[in-house]
Amino acid sequence: MNTLVVLGGADGAITTLRAARRLGVRTICVDGRTEAPAAREADEFLHCSTADLGAIVASLGERKDLVGVVSPASDVNLPSQAALSRLLNLGHEVSAAAIRASVDKAFFRSVSDILRLPGPRFVHGTSAQVIQQAWRVPFPVIVKPNDLGGGRGITRCASPDEVPAAAALAEALSPSGTVILEEFLCGTDLGMEAVIVNGEVALLGVSRRVLSPAPHFATLGHDMSPGSADLLDHVRSMLERICSELDYRGGSLNADLLITDSGEVVLLEMGTRLGGNGVAELLGLVNGVDVTEAYVRMAIGAPVDLTPRAARFAASRVLTSDITGTLFGWLGLERLAAVPEVADIIITAVPGDLVEPYTHCRAKLGFVLAVADEPHQLASALATVTDLVQPEVAPVALLMDESRQPQVVEA
Repeated sequence: MNTLVVLGGADGAITTLRAARRLGVRTICVDGRTEAPAAREADEFLHCSTADLGAIVASLGERKDLVGVVSPASDVNLPSQAALSRLLNLGHEVSAAAIRASVDKAFFRSVSDILRLPGPRFVHGTSAQVIQQAWRVPFPVIVKPNDLGGGRGITRCASPDEVPAAAALAEALSPSGTVILEEFLCGTDLGMEAVIVNGEVALLGVSRRVLSPAPHFATLGHDMSPGSADLLDHVRSMLERICSELDYRGGSLNADLLITDSGEVVLLEMGTRLGGNGVAELLGLVNGVDVTEAYVRMAIGAPVDLTPRAARFAASRVLTSDITGTLFGWLGLERLAAVPEVADIIITAVPGDLVEPYTHCRAKLGFVLAVADEPHQLASALATVTDLVQPEVAPVALLMDESRQPQVVEA
């Protein structure tokens, strides 16, 4: 039987693993965390860092059943995906430039500048270099790790006095110790999911991103509709120019967009992989196409049919906790599953897990996908999600023993 290697066991890999199962493709999930939420969805689990190429090749190099490798909803694993495609002779190799644009925010900004696409002014480098050059960018600004995703280490700074602390945080979290400081552009935050075939956009959707308040700006969900033809055509043109410059020929493409107050469409970041937080699934729900199955098919060299069969309205909402503690149950999941508009419920936290308030992507407890023929039907379903579903969490204070020392609970 054919086997797909899936790099990373975070929640964004769950639907890819399930799609592979529907297609009759076995899966191997690779992750350094035995408690990774997607690990239990795979046919096999390789307990190994996704960056340890030597160990992965030593474990998988002699296998004859491997047909592809993917990194769903994770930019950080894309370099390993490209390297393993070569080392294991799996094909579907992504260009070095496309990989770099996915993991190096400053490089992507430079490519956008070369193409004369609108975007924020920026400086990047070590924290010391960014602090020294901050005067070049008008305030307020956003400071973040140059090569880290998931909404971690992002700080909005209103004045130069706030930059040193923000830059130190970003540098500490960055794998390469580099920081990017960008002009903060005001406007409407959007997400974008596309499927690229032969360098052209075969399927495209733009979603309104629902964000948590400053300073974290964590994604709480996406709302996607069939969209404005003018906006989709404009974004399609931008993406195809980017793909041509980066020699990205085929696969999924996820990006963050902004429509500024002056009406400019800005590509903020991109990743040559399936989107997380349910946005890839929304593209499929809106168009009546299984985008996650298409992602798997393209990875293993199988044909895909991306012909739209619907024009609906869809949304995702992240499930979160308001407090730090131990999850011991859920309220409302069975009733929510009976709501006609609910297309899927992805739960990533199980009883016994330590949870925390949602300030970054790894703190999510799951997400809900909903779809409807009309916007008001979708809005009603989303209100039901908020009303019905509630995690039951024992606060940290309740886990203290009589000596007031925290109890360590092994997973």
